[in-house]
Amino acid sequence: MIDVSKRFFDLPFEERSKYMSTEMRSPVRYGTSFNQNKDEVFCWRDLLKLSCNPLSDVLPFWPSSPADLRPAVVNYSKNTKLLYLMLTEAILESLGILVDSKKNENENDGLREFENGSQLIVLNCYPKCPEPDLTLGMHPHSDYGFLTLLLQDEVEGLQIQHEGRWVTVEPLPGSFVVNVGDHLEIFSNGRYSSVLHRVLVNSAKTRISVASLHSLPFESTVQPSPKLIDEANPRRYKDTNFASFLDYMSSREHKKKSFLESRKLT
Repeated sequence: MIDVSKRFFDLPFEERSKYMSTEMRSPVRYGTSFNQNKDEVFCWRDLLKLSCNPLSDVLPFWPSSPADLRPAVVNYSKNTKLLYLMLTEAILESLGILVDSKKNENENDGLREFENGSQLIVLNCYPKCPEPDLTLGMHPHSDYGFLTLLLQDEVEGLQIQHEGRWVTVEPLPGSFVVNVGDHLEIFSNGRYSSVLHRVLVNSAKTRISVASLHSLPFESTVQPSPKLIDEANPRRYKDTNFASFLDYMSSREHKKKSFLESRKLT
């Protein structure tokens, strides 16, 4: 995936620009920012977003060059989805929503709603920058979905905010960074907190990363699990869905956890 991503971003701009779109619901979108119509400052990156729902419908819209991009992404998306489901099962068990599958298979219906969930693959390229202190590869934000599985190359750049300071996540060969997203914070009624993160750039090396973003199906309502709400733990978030998120993103600049903050109940 890292190799085919590099070769896509090495294509002439005329080839890459065929996939530019201002439509956030497009099955393929090449660009530089979250919302190029509203963002006041563009990020120092190129990105290619590929919707994976359903693969049979979106595949014809994906770039046909490099020639091995489509099969590589299909294979990668299927395997990252399997990993996502394994992690989600563990998360649901940790919340007490699922019992241990070895104990009672009949009580695990809660996992099934995630099996047909949404998936978006994002290829990121952060070119080397002549003045890296004056810009960011990606400004501070949290991911909107349930979980994000991030594959990094060997170049540092990703930082998470921890206890009020920015901490660099050093790339480990053969590993994924797993980010908690806004939907999981809402679903867990705040038991899990979405991760505020950003990306730095440097003057020496280009950085490549591949993010696989996962959540519930696009048409689903995301809400705190009723099993996690009682008198001692009242509901902390409004119901939401992908339409609300896309409308929010299309209408304003996305900063930090602004969408999640709009979902909180006072």
